[in-house]
Amino acid sequence: MEFIAQNMAPIMFASLVIFLLIGYPVAFSLAANGLLFFFIGVLVSPYSGGSINLAWPLLHALPDNFYGTRVMSNDTLLAIPFFTFMGIVLERSGMAEDLLDTIGQLFGPIRGGLAYAVVFVGALLAATTGVVAASVIAMGLISLPIMLRYGYDRRVASGVIAASGTLAQIIPPSLVLIVLADQLGRSVGDMYAGALIPGLVLTGLYMLYILVMSIVRPNSMPALPLEARTLGHGVISLLVALAVTGAISYAAYRYLAPNHGDNADILGFAIGVVVIYVVAIADQRLGLNLMSKLAQQVVIVLIPPLALIFLVLGTIFLGIATPTEGGAMGAVGALIMAAMKGRLTMDVVNQALASTTRLSAFVLFILIGARVFSLTFYGVNGHIWVEHLLISLPGGETGFLIGVNILVFVLAFFLDFFELAFIIVPLLAPAADKLGIDLIWFGVLLGVNMQTSFMHPPFGFALFYLRSVAARVPYLDRITGKQIAPVTTGQIYWGAAPFVLIQVIMIGLTIAFPQMVMRYKGNAVEPSTIDLKLPDMPSLSPLGTPPADNGAAPANGGAPAAPGTPDLSQPPSFGDAPAKPAPAPDLSQPPKFN
Repeated sequence: MEFIAQNMAPIMFASLVIFLLIGYPVAFSLAANGLLFFFIGVLVSPYSGGSINLAWPLLHALPDNFYGTRVMSNDTLLAIPFFTFMGIVLERSGMAEDLLDTIGQLFGPIRGGLAYAVVFVGALLAATTGVVAASVIAMGLISLPIMLRYGYDRRVASGVIAASGTLAQIIPPSLVLIVLADQLGRSVGDMYAGALIPGLVLTGLYMLYILVMSIVRPNSMPALPLEARTLGHGVISLLVALAVTGAISYAAYRYLAPNHGDNADILGFAIGVVVIYVVAIADQRLGLNLMSKLAQQVVIVLIPPLALIFLVLGTIFLGIATPTEGGAMGAVGALIMAAMKGRLTMDVVNQALASTTRLSAFVLFILIGARVFSLTFYGVNGHIWVEHLLISLPGGETGFLIGVNILVFVLAFFLDFFELAFIIVPLLAPAADKLGIDLIWFGVLLGVNMQTSFMHPPFGFALFYLRSVAARVPYLDRITGKQIAPVTTGQIYWGAAPFVLIQVIMIGLTIAFPQMVMRYKGNAVEPSTIDLKLPDMPSLSPLGTPPADNGAAPANGGAPAAPGTPDLSQPPSFGDAPAKPAPAPDLSQPPKFN
């Protein structure tokens, strides 16, 4: 009994791992484990030597944990259904199909052009949907048949699609960043600002890998043939359109700068984009032939999602809206975009609402189970056990970061990112904070690491999503009429392996260059450069010296005192003669009352 009481925390954690490996649902495993060990902890607490602080009245704290600010009244988590609804509506609106077709033809003439297009569109979808499943399934349905049609290596095609879909994990408005911010007790806006540069760097690394592969193995990713480029040529027209947009934006900025200050650049850019979008629409509808067909399509397809990204992320970064408000505006914007494309139907809305409800309930139940588990785990001083275990790792802060990332990477083989965020992160955060690690940087680092949970077996959900839409049997291509071989599960797994390695490299870069994340704090202020200037004050004579009269220099050689300057060396006078002091009473005689 004493052994159990003294080691309750590690036994409780090991039991949870066993429950999860057996296959019990995460939410119920957490709650059942917490209640079971609460009962055991109350019974063995007399043998613990004071290390267990559990009693039956402590269960009364559960309702407050459920309905308080941690779960049901948590405004931060309210952003999750908004962003989920926005992503599903956009996926149903056909935005991904239009983007992939247009960007694919834009990059089509170069080797690996379709792969570049998939990564580029994956980053755009990540910045608008924030949902991995929607991105992977959409690109798997649209891009994979085209890549196989034109001779792409199956492993390369599968890996690019699965990896670009996981960008929704780290590029704002990612759902996992919302959960991490909540669990770390930090601002979602700061988490978004910190994750933006690492997300873009990771996108660049994916494109660099495609470039290297196109040089080393050019036959694995051929260029699109001429007959497949239905939009024709017109890159020069697109570059001219971009130059005109830049000129209009700059002119608008110079015009607005005197009255709008710091916001003039954003307003000027918005005016330039709106003008070129209106010109492209007019050119397409009226046949003015001002732009090439390719330039028209790129402008018309790209600007609406970019406008939605600015509506959501721009307002959050500028401090105009909270993440919850930004998510609400994004949901409304997604409905407007679907309506503009003529694809907003009750069926689309019903599907989006049903998927949003399922995901929100999934998150909520895991969070409730985590609150039950943490109540008992903290009662047996489990947080202290974990903190001492992590802080004692060799290497100080660097050793802690390396050890924690190895732990999360291994656990990601068995747990998805929601489970890692609700179970593991609350245990790691106190130790990181005690070591002086910035929790936003720590959260972004964990977010990059958790991406691997989508990419490696046995529970790589991005691989499962792609497997569900990839061809399992040979089929006839509807364009070429040729028989296309299926994509095997092994090809999907091997295709994902290089991108898992790239994500591990990105973890190392984030540790080595923390300023990629720390820029969320803005520019640091050097104290030595601060110059305090006080307003001019009338010169006063120093205390204890007579005032300077008639412009004479004061005793200390300072500036002459202004006429009428009070003499601070004397007591203040209020214009009346001072009252005579009352005579002291004669205490040797008895008092008289008449």
